[in-house]
Amino acid sequence: MPSDRSDLLQGTLEMLVLKALSLEPMHGWGIGERLDQLSREVFRVNQGSLYPALQRMIRKGWIRSEWRTSGNGRRARYYSLTSTGRQQLAREQATWLRASEAVNRILSGRLADGTA
Repeated sequence: MPSDRSDLLQGTLEMLVLKALSLEPMHGWGIGERLDQLSREVFRVNQGSLYPALQRMIRKGWIRSEWRTSGNGRRARYYSLTSTGRQQLAREQATWLRASEAVNRILSGRLADGTA
């Protein structure tokens, strides 16, 4: 049976995590929930993909982490964006916009002059 929810498009997870963290620092589970909310439940974030992506982004210097107490009183690792991460987000957003505009042009079947 087909699902109304989609897996994230290949290569977009890091960009979407950076965007979520640009709003506020969050723990891993919260990041997944925020992306679910922002996509209006279209994308699901697999925790098995999210945590390795977070570790990659820490190694790249895009995010940092620290242990804090969560809203339910448990210790959780919170992630926040670095200035390098903000720059990376801006680059990835520009690339995404350029690529998505090109895909939309292809799907519309129209050339720049309006002909098919």
